[in-house]
Amino acid sequence: MKIFLMVILAIASIVLIGSILLQSGNSAGLSGSIGGGAEQIFGKRKARGYDALLGKITTICAVLFILISIVLVILE
Repeated sequence: MKIFLMVILAIASIVLIGSILLQSGNSAGLSGSIGGGAEQIFGKRKARGYDALLGKITTICAVLFILISIVLVILE
């Protein structure tokens, strides 16, 4: 049971790292901070498609990672 949870934890952590790295950033350095004011005034549409899918994957893997970590600590 413990080894199974550790394998699932390792897979969840790899998927979590990958999904975070594949997401697009909120701003692009100095030019993003200058042009970002217009987005705050007029609003920005929610991410759709690929970014939304990566966001959901990130949330699910983060929750899974935390829960499995807590269970593994309790089992020790």
